[in-house]
Amino acid sequence: MSVIEIFKRISVYVKPYKWLVFATLMLTLIGSFMAQVNAIVLNYTVDSINALVTAGKGLAEGLDILILISSVLLGKELMIILVQFGQKFFGQKLKICISQDLAQEVIERVLTYRLAFFTKSGNEPGKLQTRIDRGVESLTRIVQNFFIDILPLFCSAILALVLMFKQNVYVGTVALVIVPIYFYITYLQAHKLKGWRTQHKDFREAKSHGIMTILESITVIKSFNREQIEGKKQLELQKNITENQLKTRQTSFFFEGVKTFVEQIGVVLIIILTAFLVLNGDMTIGAIMYHIMLFGNVTSPTRQLHRIYDDFNDALIYANGFFEILDAGTEETEKSGKHRPEKIRGEFELRHVDFTYPNGTKALHDINMKIESGKITALVGLSGAGKSTIINLLDKFYEQDCGDVLLDGVSLKDWDTQYLRDNIGLVLQKNHIFDGTIEENIRYGNVDATDEEVMEAAKKAFLYDQVVALPNGFKSKATELSGGQQQRVAIARMFIKNPPIIFLDEPTASLDAIATEQIKNSIDAIKQNRTVIIISHSLSQIIDSEMIYSLEKGRVMEHGTHEECYAKNGVYRRIFDASARSLNIEKIAKTQMGV
Repeated sequence: MSVIEIFKRISVYVKPYKWLVFATLMLTLIGSFMAQVNAIVLNYTVDSINALVTAGKGLAEGLDILILISSVLLGKELMIILVQFGQKFFGQKLKICISQDLAQEVIERVLTYRLAFFTKSGNEPGKLQTRIDRGVESLTRIVQNFFIDILPLFCSAILALVLMFKQNVYVGTVALVIVPIYFYITYLQAHKLKGWRTQHKDFREAKSHGIMTILESITVIKSFNREQIEGKKQLELQKNITENQLKTRQTSFFFEGVKTFVEQIGVVLIIILTAFLVLNGDMTIGAIMYHIMLFGNVTSPTRQLHRIYDDFNDALIYANGFFEILDAGTEETEKSGKHRPEKIRGEFELRHVDFTYPNGTKALHDINMKIESGKITALVGLSGAGKSTIINLLDKFYEQDCGDVLLDGVSLKDWDTQYLRDNIGLVLQKNHIFDGTIEENIRYGNVDATDEEVMEAAKKAFLYDQVVALPNGFKSKATELSGGQQQRVAIARMFIKNPPIIFLDEPTASLDAIATEQIKNSIDAIKQNRTVIIISHSLSQIIDSEMIYSLEKGRVMEHGTHEECYAKNGVYRRIFDASARSLNIEKIAKTQMGV
C-alpha cells in the first residue's frame, strides 16, 4: 500500500475524533510561533546590548532590557509547557482511541472468517497474532508521527524559513537548498532499508510462531529430550534476526553521518554569509545568531526525520499485513443465508460433495450420504478418511468445492449460520477450555442458564462430585482440571445447550474406562429423538448406531447397519476386527464367562 492509501484507510478511524485533531493542530500552530521567540529575543538582545556598549552606557541603562527579555523568555516557557501538555495529551488520546478502534475491528472481523482462513499457510496463530499486534502498533505510530511529531516540527521549520527569508533572501535560500538535499538522503536511506525491514517482519513472525509452538509442545519436547534441537531452531531464527538488524543499523549509521555532514555544511555557509553581510553593513551583529538559531529550527525536523521516516516505513510494512487481514474479504467471511425454520428435523443429505483444504489436500471425493432425522449415524474410518471433514461441512465451518449439503431439504448455504449452530451440539476429541471458571466454561453452552442448570449439566457429565470437592467448587479455574475433567466440561457444555442435532467426534477419547461408561450412558440418554452423528473407535457406540458409513481416503466405501456393513467384508469389517483384537475381546469374553 502507498502512503496515500494508508492515510485514506487511517482517516476513517481518525474522523470520529476530528475535534482532537483540530485541538492538536491549533496547539501545534501556537507552539510553532513560540519556538521562534528565542531567536527573535536573542536578535533584539544582542543588537540592544551592542548599541549600549557602543554608546558607552553600562548596567544601569541595560537593566530594563534584561528584565524585559527575562520576562518574555520565562513567560514563553510557561506558555510552551501548557501548549506542549495539551498537544501531547490530545495527541496521545487520539492515538490511544484509534488503537482501541483498530484492535476491536480486526478482532470482530477475524471472528467472522471461515476456518479456511486460519488453516491457510502464513495464517498460523503466532503469525496472525504478531501481524495484528504489530499492525495496530504501527498504524498508531503513524498517527503519532503525523499529529504529535511531524506537524509540530514542520510547522516550526516552515515558520523559521519564512522569518529567514523576510530578514534576508540569500540566507533563506541557503537554508532552503540544504533541506531538500537532506530529505533526498533520507529517502535513499529508507529505500535501501525497505527490503531488510520486510525480511525482519517475516523473521519476527516466524520467531513468534516458533515460541508459541514450543510453549504448546513443551511436554512432548521434554519427554523426547529435544530441548537442544528446538533451541537450535530458535537460534537459527535469532541469528537471521541479528544479522538483519546489524545490516540495518550499519546502513542507518552511514546515512546519518552523511546527513549530519550536510547539515553542518549549511551551518558553515550561513555563518560565512551572515558574517559577510555584517561586515558589509547589510546586517546587524544580532542577525548572525538570529539566523543560526532559525536555521536550527529548520534543521530540527530534519535531524529527527530519519527516525520518524524509519518508523513510518517500518509501520507501512506492518500496516500492509494488518490490512491484509481486514481485507481478506467476502471470500473469507462466513456466508449466511436467512432460513430460520421454527423447528429443525435434523435430516442431512450430501450430494456429490468434493472438498479440498486450503493447503491443497483433497479430503472428500464424490460423497453421497443421507443422515436421517432422529437417528444415530456413525462415521467409521482410519485417520485421514474424511470423517471430521464431513462434520466440519455439516457445521458450515467449511464450504464444499462442488455438490451440495442440505438440511431438511434446504441447502446449508441458505441457512442462517448462527441459527444453525445454535441448534447443533459439538463435542470434539480435544475441546478448548477458556481461561475462566468451571461454571463459566459450562455456561458457554447457554449464557442464560441458571446455576441449577449448570449443576445439572455437570451431574449428567459425571463432573459434579469432582467439582464440589475442589476448594473453590464451580468457581475454580477450568484450565487447572485434568484432561479427562476438561473433556467432561465440554460434554456438560453440550448438555446445557440441549440441541436437536449432536455431533460427537471421539467424545470419550481422553476418559478412563469407568468415566467412558458413565458418559456413554449420559450421551445415550440425550441421544433420544435427536439427530446424532458420531465418530468413535468405541465398538459399543458404533454397534449402537442405526446407520454406519465407512470411509477410506475421502470416499464412502460401505453404508448400512452394523450387520450389513460387517457382512460386506470390506473396510468396516477390517476396522471392526482390528478394534476387537486391540481390546483382546476373546480374553475379556472368557473372563466374563468365568465370572
